[in-house]
Amino acid sequence: MSNPWFETIAEAQRRAKKRLPKSVYAALVAGTERGLTVSDNVVAFDELGLAPHVAGLCDQRELSTTVMGQPVSLPVLISPTGVQAVHPDGEVAVARAAAARGTVMGLSCFASKPIEEVVAANPRTFFQTYWIGDKDEMSQRIERVRAAGAVGLIATFDWSFSHGRDWGSPAIPDKIDAKAALKFGPEVALRPRWLYDFARSGAIPDLTVPNVAIPGEALPTFFGAYGKWMQTPNPSWEDVAWLREQWGGPFMLKGVVRVDDAKRAVDAGVTAISVSNHGGNNLDGTPATIRALPVIVDAVGDQVEVLLDGGVRRGSDVVKALALGARAVMIGRAYLWGLGANGQAGVENVLDILRGGIESTVLGLGHSSIDQLSRDDLFVPADFTRTLGDTGGS
Repeated sequence: MSNPWFETIAEAQRRAKKRLPKSVYAALVAGTERGLTVSDNVVAFDELGLAPHVAGLCDQRELSTTVMGQPVSLPVLISPTGVQAVHPDGEVAVARAAAARGTVMGLSCFASKPIEEVVAANPRTFFQTYWIGDKDEMSQRIERVRAAGAVGLIATFDWSFSHGRDWGSPAIPDKIDAKAALKFGPEVALRPRWLYDFARSGAIPDLTVPNVAIPGEALPTFFGAYGKWMQTPNPSWEDVAWLREQWGGPFMLKGVVRVDDAKRAVDAGVTAISVSNHGGNNLDGTPATIRALPVIVDAVGDQVEVLLDGGVRRGSDVVKALALGARAVMIGRAYLWGLGANGQAGVENVLDILRGGIESTVLGLGHSSIDQLSRDDLFVPADFTRTLGDTGGS
């Protein structure tokens, strides 16, 4: 490709699809069952109209904010996603891109790179964890995360192990060995640039998850760790409070779409909640997160920071979320398309696209700062918001 720069996230996705082996690309598309939630996360933004001004627009625009005490230059954070073997540098490349653009890196416990390397690339790293193993194992992981220098913890407890996709699930090996090389060789051969990147790095795609390992143990494979996670008893609200106390610092609960859950999260002492449906990779049929955002903001927005995760593809999407009360948004597939298309530079490209879109939208709405955004800046259909859970007392 003569010009590696792309002007939209849609183009990043097209280039990633051309560059990545079929199975790797399919893993990024993800989603479950019919894909209703994946689709609604994106199209729901299109139902919200913008209310621009015609004159008196501001010459300067302030896009910076803070999230869990961390200053960011724009209200967009990297959402944690697992095993980023789409590029040899994986999560380290993403962390460098986030640092270069002045924002926070969210690192999954299922990441392919160890937390120590990621924090070295971007000291503003929030580590995300599932509830895997017993409390002793959880405590050991938390101590490692603390020692590595992570500045925030994200707990994700909304997973229900949904399986099956109407369009077919990708074949993913447990590890790259001779058998896997033989099976996937033909599709890899069709993507020589992707293969060249790994050959030049001297590495092969790593499907282990080093941040789940307990000290002294061999690194588990993704599916090995996934199996242990599936067999771990489900955490309670008391476990949420326990984990928050163990960490003792800024703490986000990710996956909230119900008002009653948001209130219980506040009771558990969280710093922030992320209104998220796991990118449509959990229970299919869950409404778009942007539909659930307004009522959650109304219920707890004066007590905790509220973020939105899901479906963001344009800077105007970010502005719509902020106008409905989000402090910032988190992106997942958008930066993975950038990583797949052009590595670290591709992730920086995605963040630049979003920054430009935020600036132009804030300009058109007549504001000088994202802090001035409100619901008056939007045309919201009467039936847009979805209220999930109890809206009464805690």
